Amino acid sequence: MELVSGEDECLCQRQRYCVERPIYTQEYLQEQLHLRKNEPPSIVRRISHSCRCSGKKAKSQLYSFLPILKWLPRYPVKEYLLGDIVSGLSTGVMQLPQGLAYALLAAVPPVFGLYSSFYPVFLYTFFGTSRHISIGTFAVISLMIGGVAVRIAPDERFQIGGMNSTNSTEELEKIYERDALRVQVAVAITLLTGLIQLCLGILRFGFVAIYLTEPLVRGFTTAAAVHVFTSQLKYLLGIKTTRYSGPLSVIYSLVAVLSNIKTTNIASLIVGFVCVALLLGAKEINDRFKKKLPVPIPMEIIVVIISTGISAGLTLKDTYGVDVVGNIPTGFRPPALPDYNLFSAVFVDAVAIAVVGFSMTISMAKIFALKHGYAVNGNQELIALGLCNSVGSFFQTFAVTCSMSRSLVQESTGGNTQIAGLLSSIMVLLVILVLGYLFEPLPQTVLAAIVMVNLKGMFKQFADIPHLWRSSKIELVIWVVSFLASVTLGLDYGLLVAVAFAIVTVIYRTQSARYQILGQVPNTDIYCDVEEYEEIKEFSGIKIFQANTSLYFANSELYVSALRKKTGIDPGAILIAKKKAQKRHAKELKKAKSTEKRAVLKLTNDVEMAVKHELMDDEPMTDLSANVKNGSADRNTHNTPSEELEYFMTPVINVHSIILDFTPVNFIDSVGAKTLKSLMKEYKEIGVDILISGCNGLVMQDLTRLNFFDQTIKRDCVFHSVHDAVIHCKFKASCSALTSSEEQVLTSDTQSQT
Repeated sequence: MELVSGEDECLCQRQRYCVERPIYTQEYLQEQLHLRKNEPPSIVRRISHSCRCSGKKAKSQLYSFLPILKWLPRYPVKEYLLGDIVSGLSTGVMQLPQGLAYALLAAVPPVFGLYSSFYPVFLYTFFGTSRHISIGTFAVISLMIGGVAVRIAPDERFQIGGMNSTNSTEELEKIYERDALRVQVAVAITLLTGLIQLCLGILRFGFVAIYLTEPLVRGFTTAAAVHVFTSQLKYLLGIKTTRYSGPLSVIYSLVAVLSNIKTTNIASLIVGFVCVALLLGAKEINDRFKKKLPVPIPMEIIVVIISTGISAGLTLKDTYGVDVVGNIPTGFRPPALPDYNLFSAVFVDAVAIAVVGFSMTISMAKIFALKHGYAVNGNQELIALGLCNSVGSFFQTFAVTCSMSRSLVQESTGGNTQIAGLLSSIMVLLVILVLGYLFEPLPQTVLAAIVMVNLKGMFKQFADIPHLWRSSKIELVIWVVSFLASVTLGLDYGLLVAVAFAIVTVIYRTQSARYQILGQVPNTDIYCDVEEYEEIKEFSGIKIFQANTSLYFANSELYVSALRKKTGIDPGAILIAKKKAQKRHAKELKKAKSTEKRAVLKLTNDVEMAVKHELMDDEPMTDLSANVKNGSADRNTHNTPSEELEYFMTPVINVHSIILDFTPVNFIDSVGAKTLKSLMKEYKEIGVDILISGCNGLVMQDLTRLNFFDQTIKRDCVFHSVHDAVIHCKFKASCSALTSSEEQVLTSDTQSQT
């Protein structure tokens, strides 16, 4: 009667609990909700829909491919034109000397830097989506191209001497042949770079830049600054050395410069250091008074003009042996097809240049777009860069990208649209057509000074090291690995190593996840780490386990180990202990039985002798053997190792439920599902239930697709939240306790009646 009343009370509690707060299991949700009947369209229908053309769709595609058609008709002339003119002139003034200087980095004659500052900039005006970046030559890309050109066309191949070279006709012919081959290499790699970027843009692969994380790019560009600075030392000092490329090229270049330091041209050194001082001073003034100055001081073009005049007036080349720019032909070269035989030799380098160039462009474009409130399209930027490089390669340009220094000048001087870039390209056009020959006496040490001073911003990135040390050690390691690999192995192999290491860090983060036991914030449904806050309390008999990672093949074993360690329950150890206890108990029980038999036999013989003695004394005979046997049996019964068996067979486990918080889990694979299934079965054997909470829809789809649920593991073990799972465990424990107490009362009454 009492048992029935206990069941009624338990049932009432369950009904009251379900009324106050229903258990949102996955099974409950499936019973209450109905899936939408969305039939996916067939493949034929998709193809026909994509091929269907309408006026609106054609207009949208045209605007997407040529963004200038969208913004140019609505161009506010009165508001934007003056700012674009000032910005275009300021940027063009920088574009001229940088084009000449970065051509030296690309190992091609300076005039090709002017070509690369015109064609791509002009094309980007029509196809680009960013209004403020300045497309053109850039130190990092130029150096990567120069490394490939020097590798394929080294000086040794043409028997060109180093410091002992002369200006003989034969020597000049060899230099001309070397430069012609290097131009072919630069043009071939530019065409491949453009085609790769164009294909990635058409295939909507604009997301590839996300694999170049910011610490990786900053470490890579800092290493590139070291390469550039080292390569320009010989021009600054007027030393003639061989140009190196590939692994350890920085060390070889430094050794070559230091070993020939005695041959320094004093005139080149003086001119170079004066230009460096003037450029650094102008940059400092521009940075400090940029809000007061209407336009930045164009010290680069001023230095170029003054040094060109001094060089021509004092005949520095003939009098002091100062190396100058040399022949700059007037006008453009006719378009020509790049040498496709070089494609196989430069393909890998072209991939690296394409990705790095796009990464530079899209990062700067997003910064300015966020600042000025408009959007840029990554895929269209890829298409624009691809067209700039591939089309420009037919006119002997080398690969280009966004320049950080020129972009900052273009934006700070009032540039509003791509009209500023168009005006800067027109300035370069005038120099190519009319004024190019005037820059022939320009000393190369001046160009080296311009390049070195423009590296100032990149060298400032060394300040990232203490900042990353305080904020993120892993990102600091990525920065350092990217820097060291790029400095020692070269920019191409260094980039590959850096990207591979960055991917490895992602795997490491998933494998070294944070595992924690959660507890409840009092009087709330919020759960936090019990080791972090003092007020957090755990529920008796319930462990809530959380890992801030997904469950898949790479971390499934770590997940299991962390669960056992954090909860303090190892099913395997408990089951092994039970088996050992059973074996030990069986041995001791067998031993006890054999001892009992020997004792009974001995006592029986003693009793028989005593009976005989009593009969001889004529005393009454008693049934002592039975009493002795019963007594020996009682003693042996009390001496059995039942206490030890009880201890090992029912180990002290105060936990009856473990809740796995799957809120941070984004996906689970087949290995993870098998691991989870095995866990639930192991813990079930020792009387511990495992529940899952916080699964999102994608994880549930993964579990269903992987056949996780079956007759032994049903969907009612999955709960909507941790709090729902906790309430379910508490209710189940209270019902079990109530049922067991009723059974104990009934058993005690039965024994008393008996």
